[in-house]
Amino acid sequence: MKKMKLWWKFEGRYLGTTFIRGCKSLWYWFPVVWKDRHWDSHYIYEVLKHKLKAQSEYIGRRDLHTTAQQDARNMRWCVSLIQKEQDEFYAMEYMDFEKTSFRFEKCEDKEGYSEFKIDVHEYDYEPYFKKYPLIYKRVLNGEGIFDINVEEEYDKQHRIAMNIAHINQDRCRKLLFKIMEENINGWWD
Repeated sequence: MKKMKLWWKFEGRYLGTTFIRGCKSLWYWFPVVWKDRHWDSHYIYEVLKHKLKAQSEYIGRRDLHTTAQQDARNMRWCVSLIQKEQDEFYAMEYMDFEKTSFRFEKCEDKEGYSEFKIDVHEYDYEPYFKKYPLIYKRVLNGEGIFDINVEEEYDKQHRIAMNIAHINQDRCRKLLFKIMEENINGWWD
């Protein structure tokens, strides 16, 4: 009998509220779960982004502790960084500094297959290099995954730009998880 009273005091009398809250959660998460696949990190980021959006709105709206607005802002930053990570924003940024066209050519050695070709018409990576001077220096000092020791000037600049893009995308991901690591324990109401 004592267990029944304790159960009613702490859980039982809230069954209706808990049920309604659970139904709202199911409705809120349904679109994310429906589109979820186990293929790659994009879907992990979708779940995380959805949760952070909801929690930042909730904590920011309730404003029950002194750092609530700051916490909500940090969560929104994380959502923004997740979106940039999913879109590969920094990995593709260097492409804004070149004009290219794409085409498919038939493979001569394989019947029915086509090869993807990229033609670069113009490029000016100097503004891009000036945008990230410290990363540019790091790449010139040998950091990066693409070898920049090539003969042709376009190839060299293109590889430098790709290295900068790769490093910046890495920095985006690391910043996202650093913000979360330093703050996630305080994100509660």
